[in-house]
Amino acid sequence: MTARFQSLAPAVRLADQVADALAAEVRSGRLSEGDRLPTEAALAAQFGVSRTVVREAVSRLKSLGLVDSRQGSGVYVRAAVVEPLRFEMPHVASREAVIQMVELRRALEAEVAALAAERRTKADLRRIREAIKALQAAVAAGGNGADEDVRFHRAIAEAACNPFLIGTLQYLRQFLHGATRVTRANEARRADFASQVAQEHALIVEAIEAGDVAGAREAAKAHMDNAIRRIEQADSSFWQQEGDQLARPLVEKGWPAGG
Repeated sequence: MTARFQSLAPAVRLADQVADALAAEVRSGRLSEGDRLPTEAALAAQFGVSRTVVREAVSRLKSLGLVDSRQGSGVYVRAAVVEPLRFEMPHVASREAVIQMVELRRALEAEVAALAAERRTKADLRRIREAIKALQAAVAAGGNGADEDVRFHRAIAEAACNPFLIGTLQYLRQFLHGATRVTRANEARRADFASQVAQEHALIVEAIEAGDVAGAREAAKAHMDNAIRRIEQADSSFWQQEGDQLARPLVEKGWPAGG
């Protein structure tokens, strides 16, 4: 094995970090079937952790079916298998924070859409249409459309003509925007997700344009319900990469102070 590992800082459980690093080597092919892992002592020295931490990490890899032990010989990479669907524990907090923010959005966005359907003016409809066109253009250009998505929902909120709702959304802006960046990044990874989102947005706009209060409320609620389902379906590689990074501020900052 030629990979060299860096010492770790205790941001999450050290054993989880070691296991993730070793698993990444296996999944990338840099450690292939039949390769022998370095000894506990060698791994402990490379990662800058105790042998107990290494032992726990290797045990986790065994439970995932990535390696196995050979009596008196060492630990070896197993043949590639289809890994069971799982969610990596270090990223649970990130996923749950995003889901909780989408749940909050669901309560707000459903009522905002209903009020927009009831109160929208021609100018409001024009701004909403312009916002969704900008979102479509951003996606067509290869972006995830997070900023444009936020502006689209903001245009709907303005059509609701309720300054307290707008103020609440503005107060929570950094958190709602953070959650949106995660959901959009996840949705951009799959064509079926992206198509679903576009259809959901279209249904919201159609209901608002038609003045269908109940339909707009249900369309916005369904959009948030589906956003949660898409986050729940995100694969572990998403959370090991951009998902966890984008969601981290939601986990670390918590709620904004009053004022």
